[in-house]
Amino acid sequence: MGQLVVERVVKRYGPLLAVDDVSFEAAPGRIMGLLGPNGAGKTSTIRMITHITAPDDGRILYEGRPVGRWSQERLGYLPEERGLYRRMTVGEQLLYLAELKGVAREDARRKMARWLERFEATDWVGRKTEELSKGMQQKIQFIATLLHDPTLLILDEPFGGLDPINAELLREVIWELRDDGRCILFASHRMEQVEQLCDDICLISNGRIVLDGSLREIKRRFARNTVILEFEGGSDAMDDMEARGDVRVISRSHNRLEMMLSDGTSPRSVLDYALSHVDEIRKFEVTEPPLSEIFMSSVRKGN
Repeated sequence: MGQLVVERVVKRYGPLLAVDDVSFEAAPGRIMGLLGPNGAGKTSTIRMITHITAPDDGRILYEGRPVGRWSQERLGYLPEERGLYRRMTVGEQLLYLAELKGVAREDARRKMARWLERFEATDWVGRKTEELSKGMQQKIQFIATLLHDPTLLILDEPFGGLDPINAELLREVIWELRDDGRCILFASHRMEQVEQLCDDICLISNGRIVLDGSLREIKRRFARNTVILEFEGGSDAMDDMEARGDVRVISRSHNRLEMMLSDGTSPRSVLDYALSHVDEIRKFEVTEPPLSEIFMSSVRKGN
């Protein structure tokens, strides 16, 4: 299975420069997280990869060839805006969508049955889309994306509407597709999902790439200046340090804090303070910042 190469791509819409000299590579057997705030150029880049639009400059290659009608046949695209026919039954539209991609009807029936069973949706085959919940529709849309065995997958917010159990099932399937050698682009605003799923990331802001590479290596570039504290007692723990500006609280629950250390604040000083303000410490860990902090910091620097 081939590699996707986006090479110095530019896209303009009138006076708006939506994509400005963007280059990245997505390798088979890895998941690339394509990230960016609203209006960053992410969707415009996806539309060019899928050959819905063409770049004004630069080129996009898949398996060493410029993308085109031929690559659309090997592409599985799950857009953020769903496109199921509300009054068709699940079975009718899955067969119809598979045949549009050139899958023979009997082959499509066999694949449909296998995926419906995998997603615990066999009983839905005769139901109309409008009778299904949002999460059920999401699973059907995902199955439709896979029926022609695509080698290149673009998944835009694929977890929308899914409960935790079905979200975990979908994650398992995506990992299996990765391990099978598919080339996968994963677009999402949910940083925790990106950290769970992705091997590589590409962050676009104002039409330009501000951060890209292996997720593991990117996290290592940033200082280990994040402290995770889990404790018993003392719900106002760290309030004084936060008020003085020694730390910045990223997330807080009744007995868990995640904090960024300010310059000059040592992990030991945070630990000493916590020991005198909580009843019991269950966990104290110094680690890299979460991807959400890296994302915001990189976007601010890129603007």
